[in-house]
Amino acid sequence: MSEIEGIYEDLEDTEVSLEEFREAVEAKVEQMGGLADEETAAMLIAHELGESEVNGVADVEPGMEEAKFTAKVVSIGEIRTFERDGDDKDGRVVNVEVADETGSIRAAFWDEHAQAATDELEEGQVLKIKGRPKEGFSGVEVSVDDVQPDDDTEIEVDLSDTYTVEKLSLGLSDVTLVGQVLDTDSVRTFDRDDGSEGKVANLTLGDETGRVRVTLWDEQADLVTEFEVGETVEVVDGYVRDRDGDLELHVGNRGAVEAVEADVEYVPESTPIESLEIGETVDIAGVVRSADPKRTFDRDDGSEGQVRNIRVQDATGDIRVAMWGEKADIEVGPGDEVALADVEIQDGWQDDLEASAGWRSTITVLGEDSGATGGADGDETATGLSAFAEDEVDDATDAADAAAPSSSSDDGEDTPAEGEPIEFTGVVVQAGDPVVLDDGETTMSVETSADVGLGEEVTARGTVTNGRLEADEVF
Repeated sequence: MSEIEGIYEDLEDTEVSLEEFREAVEAKVEQMGGLADEETAAMLIAHELGESEVNGVADVEPGMEEAKFTAKVVSIGEIRTFERDGDDKDGRVVNVEVADETGSIRAAFWDEHAQAATDELEEGQVLKIKGRPKEGFSGVEVSVDDVQPDDDTEIEVDLSDTYTVEKLSLGLSDVTLVGQVLDTDSVRTFDRDDGSEGKVANLTLGDETGRVRVTLWDEQADLVTEFEVGETVEVVDGYVRDRDGDLELHVGNRGAVEAVEADVEYVPESTPIESLEIGETVDIAGVVRSADPKRTFDRDDGSEGQVRNIRVQDATGDIRVAMWGEKADIEVGPGDEVALADVEIQDGWQDDLEASAGWRSTITVLGEDSGATGGADGDETATGLSAFAEDEVDDATDAADAAAPSSSSDDGEDTPAEGEPIEFTGVVVQAGDPVVLDDGETTMSVETSADVGLGEEVTARGTVTNGRLEADEVF
């Protein structure tokens, strides 16, 4: 066997014949003007032939001249016809959703391939596909040049038309997803390049596997005003796109979002405050230790912005949180339990870490009397996000609870009696006259001349007079 034949034999799944390979090698030798012998030229040709092979659907990118991959048929669309410029014959196209373990992608079958796709393809069938990748309306798609059935390859892909958040992948379309509304946003308008006005709004949905931001376009955008935090909704005919490295579920005029009767539990995980690092985008939960008034400011473009700072503490530490834009209007104060999703950790004042809660963040005030998250109207009780704080908040308040007033009335509420000696432990959320302590459940005004600092955890002993603890001792 010659060296050229040996290199050719090492090629996998090539459609180039040995004779064609030899001719390409000879042309490469001539092209390089004698700078490469036949073996080197053969290796260069082999590399060029294998360059279009990708390891999985996730590796297919716009700009590739050609991509070859193996994937399973997830769904087959309907044939659509269209008029070509300068051609009396209508064009035809069928969009086929294909996927492997790495992701999914839309394969466009054109003209004669379109009819064959409709007649011969079946959901669950595995195909070897060769085509030209490009950026499509709903992500990367491939214009198919050639396709062959592959009955010998097994690909584990869920063919269900109803997805969970963790099953979403870039390029998916015709997505149905049921989730709990965690956050809503206002409707925004924008000008398109053609001069028309568009509308867009956002929801954040969560299920047992995670959460996802849902972007509603044009006619669908107004739906955001119909839903409340805690409600369960179903997204129909959505498509998955990438935004700044995160997957989003988009809903256009062909899709729909409607309220449904279904039990969906969202149980997120939060990151301990002590382990936060600059540059991370994380979820945190804890008790509000202090809350500053809302401030307004002028942006460089002349518009007015607003921000409000709060300090949140969990069992491991505390951090200042800057709530921007509409988030600054959320009613939250010392003692409230909060869950904050998708906040960015930044370098704050005096080298202290700071969490920035911007337009992509979700803020939920937990507890029976809490309101809805930013962007929602009405009085809402805690949603599935309450699980955010179960561990951290409980740990943070256990010590305070152990030292809190123990007398209780018949209805089970802690109600220190007038003149009763008590001991109360809490975090200083107001340093002044009076000092205000909060243990995560109860806020206590303390009359004392002791010098205490904001954020300190102190214990006050004394008697209750007119609802205020007159402290004999603070330590």
